[in-house]
Amino acid sequence: MQPLFITGIGTGVGKTLVSAIVTEALGADYWKPVQAGWEDGTDTDTIQQLVQNPLCKVHPEVYRLQTPASPHIAARVDGVQIETTVIKAAMQTILATIGDKPLVIEGAGGLLVPLSSDVLMADLIKELTAKVILVSRNYLGSINHSLLTAAYCKSHNIEVAGWIFTDDYMQYETEIVQWSGYPSLGSVPKLSIVNQSSIQQQALRMRDELIAKLNH
Repeated sequence: MQPLFITGIGTGVGKTLVSAIVTEALGADYWKPVQAGWEDGTDTDTIQQLVQNPLCKVHPEVYRLQTPASPHIAARVDGVQIETTVIKAAMQTILATIGDKPLVIEGAGGLLVPLSSDVLMADLIKELTAKVILVSRNYLGSINHSLLTAAYCKSHNIEVAGWIFTDDYMQYETEIVQWSGYPSLGSVPKLSIVNQSSIQQQALRMRDELIAKLNH
């Protein structure tokens, strides 16, 4: 399976939650190549705590930046230059070790988050030739943010598998699917508790539809 890149319509929309569910559901490996900010733990740490499928392996970051900021700023503070070629080489090493097992890659923020002065997250996605899962959270304004994200993907030839929606503020999913032209891969309700049990429950609920649509 082509690597799956989890990105969102913005920050705080549930990318790590969705990454955990997709990783658990597919028996995939997980990898977040760029982490900015780790004082309170990293997304990689969170996935290790939430995913219990024995088939899944969590791979370390390529860039682990201390400052909780946009990656290009965090890298500048740490005196590091983020290079997509380095990330791509690391991905090739991972893919060589996992065979036919899927690889779930989690981005930072949305498509237009800068990794350096001239490289965006969207550029990294294209460099990795990954297929994108777009995460949209139901909140006031999410239709606009979702459709802008979809429009960017289309205009820049970024391959999109579909949407996964989170939260339950209002039911915007049907309109976003219709207007974007990208299918829904599933919806995650607002979870009162996020732990191994709730992640496994959502993964089991979504697994068959997710596999069917990703293999379509």
